[in-house]
Amino acid sequence: MVKVVIKKSDKAGKKLMATFTRDNGRTKTTHFGQAGADDYTKTKDKSQRSRYRSRHRKDLKSGDYMRAGYLSWYILWGSSTSRRENISSYKSRFNLT
Repeated sequence: MVKVVIKKSDKAGKKLMATFTRDNGRTKTTHFGQAGADDYTKTKDKSQRSRYRSRHRKDLKSGDYMRAGYLSWYILWGSSTSRRENISSYKSRFNLT
């Protein structure tokens, strides 16, 4: 099982970071979201969300839920305007703890 912790990014220009830890102890950190930019959890604008998702659908082709495109799609532009709910949904969808 993979554990993920999502918190504010310490990298300039990025909004959040996700640290994935595997059972064997190996970790991977992914920074995602443009700092200062709008996202669905901020604006609550469904048409803006729809436009974002149209432009970024290609980001899901990799099949790698640890990539920035996946994290942005499901957490910043997820189905809820609550980041907390989107993070919970993301963890459930990909069987993460």
